[in-house]
Amino acid sequence: MKTPPDAPGSSVPSSRLGRLARLGQMATGVAGSMLMNGARQLAQGKRPNLSDLLLTPANVSRVTEQLAQMRGAAMKLGQLISMDAGDMLPPELVAILARLRSDAQAMPHKQVQAVLGANWGAGWQQRLEPFSFTPIAAASIGQVHRAKTKDGRDLAIKIQYPGVRRSISSDVNNVASLLRLTGLIPKTLDIAPLLAEAKRQLREEADYQAEGAHLRRFAELLANAPEFVVPAFHADLSTRNVLAMSYVGGVPVESMVDAPQAERDRIVRLLVNLLFRELFEFGLMQTDPNFANYRYDPESRQLILLDFGATRSFAPAFGQGYRTLMRAVMAGDRAAMRQAAMDVGYFNAQTQPRHQTALLDMFEMALEPLCQAGEFDFGATDMVQRLRDAGMALGLDRDFWHIPPIDTLFLHRKLGGLYLLAARLRARINVRQLALPYLKP
Repeated sequence: MKTPPDAPGSSVPSSRLGRLARLGQMATGVAGSMLMNGARQLAQGKRPNLSDLLLTPANVSRVTEQLAQMRGAAMKLGQLISMDAGDMLPPELVAILARLRSDAQAMPHKQVQAVLGANWGAGWQQRLEPFSFTPIAAASIGQVHRAKTKDGRDLAIKIQYPGVRRSISSDVNNVASLLRLTGLIPKTLDIAPLLAEAKRQLREEADYQAEGAHLRRFAELLANAPEFVVPAFHADLSTRNVLAMSYVGGVPVESMVDAPQAERDRIVRLLVNLLFRELFEFGLMQTDPNFANYRYDPESRQLILLDFGATRSFAPAFGQGYRTLMRAVMAGDRAAMRQAAMDVGYFNAQTQPRHQTALLDMFEMALEPLCQAGEFDFGATDMVQRLRDAGMALGLDRDFWHIPPIDTLFLHRKLGGLYLLAARLRARINVRQLALPYLKP
């Protein structure tokens, strides 16, 4: 196969120096734009405001473009900030950072070919039908290509951007410092937990061999659940940087927003039940809440599960702790809730009573669907917004310094994403009925 000419795209800087240089260019561009705009306003007799100079459309677009070109940890950090702290950021920054969830730029053909040559060896083209260098999806740490092998397999090939794994810590630290220095992140916002989570999550997602093992494990766990489809793992074409899976079709799950109510309810019911199985039965959970990780086949009515990079194992005691906490919330037993929360690690006996009360209030809020007899209408509740407001208020209280166990953060991310999807689909389901079989002592 001849090397195709480069198509429009953006090479991923793979060296630490190259990635740092990109950040330097971004900082220089932002600073230069601020000086020009400030001088212009002074010449007009105006007193320039620093935040106004920073948050011009040109500056915010410049930051976003550079993060999208760098991909990897730099782009992931922008995604996490926009998803987890959006209510506390300037609206201009929220709007731009939100684009990072889907605006990754594809690698040019030559870089794709170099990555595949390094992982598959010389002559890799001989194993495939003509390879399409145009990705079918691009995200923060890799992009996906559809390919067919000479032996007839229809595959999705996920290719990791070069340099992502070794640049994780430095990328996250450098981008956070840059956003702080430019004032794009409020000084009152403590993003340290987000930075730590971004590093952990990226290190896990950047190991495609581990993701392949999770893919196989979920296929085994759901072998008797025909309502779900998990792509088959192809070990002969998989490495730490390349993941080969069977190609699956379907439509984005959020595109079912106009489907009949019964169909939307069924989709969310399947996902809620899967969450309970992951927590209480499997002890293994896919914790990335991105809607793109779910697709749906309207003909077969099957849910397609994608991207197992952020899969996390839970100890049996963790599931048991949440089982006890959920039962206490459903019973309205605040004393039992407090003890269960302490057992899980949300707080200890030295935590101020007002902080304990705030957390217990949030548990009750988050588990409202469990406490309602009959169907819970996700499309008619402001539960997610109330939870976010309460979480922000608690996070800004500097006296509340305790960070819960990391497992709880992953579970919260998954639960929050599921609630958002249920709200998007305006689902009405009986969550309590689904949960009861898993909450027996």
